[in-house]
Amino acid sequence: MTPHRFPIIVYYEDTDLAGVVYYANYLRYIERARSTIVEEMGLDQNEMRERGIVFVITRVEADYISPARMADRLEVVTAHQAVSPARWTFDQEVQRDGQVLFRAHVIAVTMTTAGKPVRLPAEIRAMQAK
Repeated sequence: MTPHRFPIIVYYEDTDLAGVVYYANYLRYIERARSTIVEEMGLDQNEMRERGIVFVITRVEADYISPARMADRLEVVTAHQAVSPARWTFDQEVQRDGQVLFRAHVIAVTMTTAGKPVRLPAEIRAMQAK
């Protein structure tokens, strides 16, 4: 599967007093990329939530490699796959001109709004066969 690419521009509000991207904002960047992937797959998270189904992140492993700064043009590069009927994994990098600044491995599952695990939507489970 071809990696998904999501552009990011670093704004003043993204930086700390040292002028570099505040560490938690990398998690926001990769979340935006994952949300875009879901949307591009034709899934409506609002509609899913109305049916009582939500995505839940169960694990994040992150490595901060090099800082990004205000006005940088970044790209979140994401490889993802359904590894079981209930688990979706993401290997994500935040890059600047191809240089990896941040790397994360993320595991997501679907649950009911009451907290009961459920199968991933069919569109995602279909990736297992590919």
